[in-house]
Amino acid sequence: MFSRLFLVFLIVPVIEIYLLIKVGSVIGGVPTVLALLLISAIGAYLVKSQGLKTFSMIRSELGHGHLPAAQLLDAFLILVGGLLLMTPGFFTDFLGIFFLIPATRILIKRWLGLWLQAKLASGRFVMRRH
Repeated sequence: MFSRLFLVFLIVPVIEIYLLIKVGSVIGGVPTVLALLLISAIGAYLVKSQGLKTFSMIRSELGHGHLPAAQLLDAFLILVGGLLLMTPGFFTDFLGIFFLIPATRILIKRWLGLWLQAKLASGRFVMRRH
């Protein structure tokens, strides 16, 4: 697990620097910074609108006496998307927006479900009670 995190923290900045240099060499420095600011503004709008919508759905489910598991997962994915958008760079901005769009968030939730099923089926995911 540690080696995977190490690789992520090593590879992602290299990707970001590479993309910033490539985009900056094509469109220039100022347009590159403006593009990053525009993407961040769009992302902030998506975080706010999707977060408020999800919060409303959580309140509604709780009001009906249901556990809002799917909505809580949505809220977590929106949080991750917002954190990715706070990281400067095109790669993390793309990933962050991917987490914020409802249609792509469905794909992420399906992938997480399949991943969890595979872990449970193989016995590599064990829940312990204390």
